[in-house]
Amino acid sequence: MYKHLPFIKLLFKLTSSPTHQLTNSLPHQFTLQIYYFCNSKLFPLNTELFIANRMVARTKSNFSRPIVVIAIISIALGLSVMFLSIAILSGFQKEIREKVIGFGGHIQVIRFEENQSFEPKPINKEQEFLPALQDLEGIRHIQVFATKAGIIKTEDQIQGIVLKGIGSDYDWSFFQNKIKEGRSVRVTDTSRSDEVIISRKLCNLLNLKLDDDLRVYFVSGNHVLGRKFTIVGIFETGLEEFDNIYILGDIHHIRRLNKWEPGEVGGFEILIDDFNDIDRMGKEVYRSIGFDLDASTIKQLYPQIFDWLSLQDINVMIILILMILVAGITMISTLLILILERTNTIGVLKAMGMKNSSIRKVFLYQSVFIIGLGILIGNLFGFGFCFLQIRYGLVTLPQESYYMSVVPIHLNGLNILLLNLGTILVCYLMLLIPSMIISRISPIKAIRFS
Repeated sequence: MYKHLPFIKLLFKLTSSPTHQLTNSLPHQFTLQIYYFCNSKLFPLNTELFIANRMVARTKSNFSRPIVVIAIISIALGLSVMFLSIAILSGFQKEIREKVIGFGGHIQVIRFEENQSFEPKPINKEQEFLPALQDLEGIRHIQVFATKAGIIKTEDQIQGIVLKGIGSDYDWSFFQNKIKEGRSVRVTDTSRSDEVIISRKLCNLLNLKLDDDLRVYFVSGNHVLGRKFTIVGIFETGLEEFDNIYILGDIHHIRRLNKWEPGEVGGFEILIDDFNDIDRMGKEVYRSIGFDLDASTIKQLYPQIFDWLSLQDINVMIILILMILVAGITMISTLLILILERTNTIGVLKAMGMKNSSIRKVFLYQSVFIIGLGILIGNLFGFGFCFLQIRYGLVTLPQESYYMSVVPIHLNGLNILLLNLGTILVCYLMLLIPSMIISRISPIKAIRFS
């Protein structure tokens, strides 16, 4: 193989030396023999890729080098913006979604009623469909709950709230990093607990603090009943729609206030493994429960929130389209400049007998090198920023407006892969049209061009 290296080097000289030196030093017949030899079966060589590689490695023109650098920077910045847009949007949607689910579960099963309220009619805790649902693939956990509206009264403040009663089976995973002070409520099946956790928003509004007594008044029939609780934990989710009204306590209090039987609850909250399966799992649960019960997904309970999250996808799609167009137009301009600069080389290669399609491949390969380098730099910058943001939370947000204090980041491997492949594919397809100009270049005029 090494004995053929002089022929390869000579072929590269055809693409980098001044035209008058080539035409004076090599007979036309000899150059044709070199070209066909490199494409023969005895010495298989991707001639187009070789020439493109040498062009990229030995670019010395003061004119094309800054253009190539600008193209690489443009692609890198465009991909970085697209990368971060997807990561931030995914993180934002994931954070809001988890906060809503943390207060209501993925699917709720309650007694069928025409009007939904914070005080649903009771159902029996022991249901025939529960064992089948617990064994259903995709369901992670089932827990009981009940809610009752009330009023908190302090010396100088009054605030309407909803007491969410929970049992010993409650999944505290959502509140693990949301409880800023104190601890979670200890609930058992045998005794009633007076402990509650309350949001920081309500604490600031009512001038309350950890371990304070909390007096709440409820309407039960024609009577107003008061209950005294103890604040054992203060949480903060940033979602004001829930922080402003919910406190969490023992479900035994709601049973006693509503005069329910010991085995009655307000309903069931079902947690699933994958949010993307929520619609399918909602239908599965609905088919499994009795005719007097109703199953609603969290998307059906809070459609305004999830519709608002879906609208954010449109903003990201606009950013993706604009960035890809910018990168594609930049590459078209760069390719046209490279073709103009290498007009002499194109004429020599055509004189040697190289086909237009092969010459187009040379410049397309060269463009792919530029696109690849820009994509590599863009990915490195995107991953670097995401790592720093996840680790240190460099960019903050006003929580009152965005429901979170730092810019959220969520990396999805499939989305990142599709983004990179889509950028390469779109840019490559946009380059096919300007590369057709090569077929219009005359070998005689190109060789004389200086």
